[in-house]
Amino acid sequence: MRVRWPDGRVEDHWSPSLVVHDHLAAGERYRVDDFVARCLAAMTEADRRVRAKYGFACTGAAATVEAVGTSAERHRPDDVVEVLSVEPPLPPAEGAA
Repeated sequence: MRVRWPDGRVEDHWSPSLVVHDHLAAGERYRVDDFVARCLAAMTEADRRVRAKYGFACTGAAATVEAVGTSAERHRPDDVVEVLSVEPPLPPAEGAA
């Protein structure tokens, strides 16, 4: 996902799973504390899915949680983060042209 932090910095944070779409949406804005909580929930679920499928932890999800947390520490909890894009993209809906 690509996000714009309150100070204008744009960062890319990797997601191992489409589950991130259940927690964040491109074009939406979130308070920093809410964004961090949503990222943690998404990466926890992604890790759970990787563990279930492959039998080991998803280090990428853990790295994303750490990177988001480090960036969030530079801002107040009520500052606003904008989600510019969410990757990987959702597959096209059935019947879509």
